[in-house]
Amino acid sequence: MKASMGTAMTAYMVFFLPSSTSLSTFDNLLSNLSGNSNQVKVGRVKAGPIDISAMGAGTWSWGNKLLWNYDTSQDDEIFEAYSALRDAGVTIFDTADSYGTFELNGRAEILLGQFEKRYLSQISEDESSIPFPNFVFGKQESVSPQQVATKFAPYPWRISRSSMVNAARESLRRLDQEKLALAQLHWSTANYQPFQEKALWEGIADVYDEGLCSAIGVSNYGPQQLLKISQRMEERNVPIATAQIQYSLMTYKDPLTSGMDEVCKDMGTRVIAYSPLCLGLLTGKYSLETNTLPPPGNPRRQLFTELLPGAKELLNLLEAVSIETGKTQSQIAINWTICKGGVPIPGAKNLKQAQENLGAIGWKLKDDVVEELDRTAKSISKPMIQNIFQTK
Repeated sequence: MKASMGTAMTAYMVFFLPSSTSLSTFDNLLSNLSGNSNQVKVGRVKAGPIDISAMGAGTWSWGNKLLWNYDTSQDDEIFEAYSALRDAGVTIFDTADSYGTFELNGRAEILLGQFEKRYLSQISEDESSIPFPNFVFGKQESVSPQQVATKFAPYPWRISRSSMVNAARESLRRLDQEKLALAQLHWSTANYQPFQEKALWEGIADVYDEGLCSAIGVSNYGPQQLLKISQRMEERNVPIATAQIQYSLMTYKDPLTSGMDEVCKDMGTRVIAYSPLCLGLLTGKYSLETNTLPPPGNPRRQLFTELLPGAKELLNLLEAVSIETGKTQSQIAINWTICKGGVPIPGAKNLKQAQENLGAIGWKLKDDVVEELDRTAKSISKPMIQNIFQTK
């Protein structure tokens, strides 16, 4: 019966679809109709008072010329990556008001706003090309709203609480949106300007009180500083949904973030894992033996030259697990962060990278493999350098 229904519906679609409908569009429609799509959807997890996708995407490279060789001509490629991520159920996109080098400052936020409009418009156009879409497909599945998590840099001139509110309004203007999912403090000034820190705390709470975000988050806060800000936010009844740290197999032994998982679990705060691939080092694409390194002039070249010798055992293990599981080394490294309870936010500048990242979901590393990766990560002789603003 199911087969005959599919045959009949296929005939219906062939007969009624406009002659301008492309073969790829027809294939996609038929796949959706028959339920044969192999795409695994990203799940949802709790982050304080809100739900977010179990994997997100970082936008650091969108506008960054220095590390990621960004050029505006890449925007269409980046949009293809964005669309693939959204199709798979990714909703949380991490960005910052400082992302984008020099004249491109704020570029990542601008692109996020433009891309979401373009994505929704594209969905609407696809649906409008189908005659009697409700008859064929039933009610269209609702698209989960985009969730922007932007970070505000504590620039030296942001010394008042109102400066945080102004920063939030500026980010929303670039995004052309009314409300953020997450308003985040990009880093703590406790190590060098503790008086500014208090103003930033009050300011980010004001952003929440003014209805400019659904919750707040912090970035580069260690467990001790996180507990301090949480006490003040509790007094102001402002929920801390997320705590973002550099979290990868190359930073697992870092003493500054040791105990972060436990503190966040007690608080009901979700760990966001940025740089889960350690700037690409864990992809397995780079090697000193073959002189496969980032291009000359890119700061990652010297960094990888220093890190690769000490990471050899870990990279060999990732390769062995890759062979055993049929997953790539990148997917294993990302899945490891998911197994640790974090929400990874790997970057993607093109469709291939987005698809690679999405291959890290829908399965789980075995416990003994996670434990072996843990042990090897802790034995690295030279781990990834920590963010200079990371606090205890």
